[in-house]
Amino acid sequence: MAPIDPHSFTDSTHPLTTHVSLSLYLSFPTSTIHASALLTLSSPFSGTLSLDSRSLSLSSILDPQTLHPLPHSLSPTPDPIRGTEISVVLSGQSQILLIYSTSPAASALQWLSPPQTFSKTHPYVYTQCQAIHARSIFPCQDTPARRIRYDVVMNIPASLSAVMSARHVRRRLPLPEEATHLDSSLCWCAEDRVVEEFVMEQPIPPYLFAFAVGELGFREVGPRTRVYAESADVEVLDAAEVEFAGTEEMIRQGEKLFGEYDWERFDLLVLPPSFPYGGMENPRMVFLTPTVIKGDASGGQVVAHELAHSWTGNLITNVNNEHFWLNEGFTTYAERRIVEVVQGADIATLNMGIGWRGLKDEMERFKDNLECTKLKNNQQGVDPDDVYSQVPYEKGFQFVLRIERQVGRTAFDEFLKKYIATFKFKSIDTDTFLDFLKANIPGIEKEINLELWTEGVGIPEDAYEPVSTIYTKIISLAEEFKQGKMPSEDEVAEWKGQEWELYLENLPKSCEPSQVIALDKRYRLAESKDYEVKVSFLQVAISSKCREYHGEVEKTLKTVGRMKYLRPLFNALAQSGGTEEKQLAKQVFAEARETYHPIAQGVVESILSKYI
Repeated sequence: MAPIDPHSFTDSTHPLTTHVSLSLYLSFPTSTIHASALLTLSSPFSGTLSLDSRSLSLSSILDPQTLHPLPHSLSPTPDPIRGTEISVVLSGQSQILLIYSTSPAASALQWLSPPQTFSKTHPYVYTQCQAIHARSIFPCQDTPARRIRYDVVMNIPASLSAVMSARHVRRRLPLPEEATHLDSSLCWCAEDRVVEEFVMEQPIPPYLFAFAVGELGFREVGPRTRVYAESADVEVLDAAEVEFAGTEEMIRQGEKLFGEYDWERFDLLVLPPSFPYGGMENPRMVFLTPTVIKGDASGGQVVAHELAHSWTGNLITNVNNEHFWLNEGFTTYAERRIVEVVQGADIATLNMGIGWRGLKDEMERFKDNLECTKLKNNQQGVDPDDVYSQVPYEKGFQFVLRIERQVGRTAFDEFLKKYIATFKFKSIDTDTFLDFLKANIPGIEKEINLELWTEGVGIPEDAYEPVSTIYTKIISLAEEFKQGKMPSEDEVAEWKGQEWELYLENLPKSCEPSQVIALDKRYRLAESKDYEVKVSFLQVAISSKCREYHGEVEKTLKTVGRMKYLRPLFNALAQSGGTEEKQLAKQVFAEARETYHPIAQGVVESILSKYI
């Protein structure tokens, strides 16, 4: 066997899957999907083919031409990270038909009962497949080294609608023959169900497979952008329409910087608060947390990041998670270039400053696991969700910026466009990028220590801490807080969320409780509707043993499921050293666990098991 990905059973000597046809029957009462998957290989194959799966109930594997069963086996014990290997014996076939059902505990799916939705009337389900969770929805070669096209026939309750990271073909009534390979007890043709058809004509890595089903409404915000959310949540729809009104301008600026936008649509779905990330760059249908809607258009910066992935990540993809920085470092750079044009250099510099602070915090987090501070790192036997961090984003950004600083922006822009055009719709590793860099910028390895940047630990000495008048002023005010001085109302009069976030993240980890209370009394930070500000303040409050804020901490942890907030707050409680804080962490998780996405559940469980 020649593995190509430490997180997949895929063998590099086997033909790759090029197309997947899925028939999905969504059963909300049982939180399962009854399904068939027709996999098409790049060439006929004889031998044993390996597929990834996790918690799937496999009924049969058939030759789709004859409908005869194909010999197969499952690994007797699931791997704790990779799941269950499906081994299928082929004798010259180029297609495989698998009949199966998902598990209610599928790691990529969150099923919300009606009481968990805004309307309290209809259920909701959505996916999150990054990094290695697509295998819990359909058997596949679940590695970004393999790119697939797909089509989907999705049977859902007629009261609901579906969106996907794919082109919507039509909505129609079910046909009797569509249940041929599925459980005959399913009411495929019941009058209260409909079929939604989708097709994805461009090859994507499996982690970009995405859908959501619920009672959805939308607003038009541009010629190629709609914003979707629960239709009953009119307030969110209206707020999202305003927050993301500048999306088309961002797309146009992205095209100027990086080349043509290749995905036709750039729609946005605002998910329920349990969504574990700020955003997910699913092509054609970006998923967003409602916490990015801040009322001042600053949430558009998350949209800028997901948009930038349309070139760096979705077009050019890391070959596996050991090279994740190729996705996120380039995308963070591209995001800040878009923000610089659309919102100004000061805002872009503030973003850089917040990222710099976050990078330094990650170095502290991984001081006992320095492998995680490398851009190119060894993840054999490591769950990518456990080591998810800002390192590939911010250290990756610093590396890309270091190259730009060396050659100049004009030359770097030309290089970047050529890089994207050369590797479009391909998956690459760090060495491939470095070879391309050295071939197109001769002598760059003499000016920049490329090996140190990609394989060295920590932050290289030639990294760049951002410099601007506003950045320097905020850092100075944070230093003054250590001497007991709060910023005056005049000094913060023009501050928005990002300024406060940068300020709070540069305060000492532990302050005098009286100082923290006084700061909040004056500026009401614990009550901020901007969760970046709220969570940054609550971290300081927890570390400073300001227990009067425990109620706000509990409320926050029970309101949102975004890991950017769960991880620091649960970490602060668990590492505080206080019995009361640790007890609060355990209590809140026990009460809120079922409202979190399975990925977030695993992250919090890991934190509590480590420190409590």
